[in-house]
Amino acid sequence: MVRFLSRFLGLVFLAGGFVCLVYDGARSIANNALRITSVSDLAFTLFKDRASALQGTVEGVAPWLWQILVLPLTLAPAALLGLVIGAVLLWIGQPARERIGFLSGP
Repeated sequence: MVRFLSRFLGLVFLAGGFVCLVYDGARSIANNALRITSVSDLAFTLFKDRASALQGTVEGVAPWLWQILVLPLTLAPAALLGLVIGAVLLWIGQPARERIGFLSGP
């Protein structure tokens, strides 16, 4: 069940990363300049109210965490992050390999 969920979420993240890559490509062609959607832009588009409160919440828990981990992550391209997370989830969800040199049956 965990492998199925991991593979399913991996495919969803891969599809989302690919859609974001196509969207950025179409926007770049239309504007005659390179346009990249960051994770913060995507979060503000999807979660308008909650995304603005994220910084205050994280800094309330640990002030150093925002500068070291969260801020660089929000500036990353959304397509790249979606593709990487999807590939990692697919790798985690792959079936176990058959061991070589051992009998699998009687």
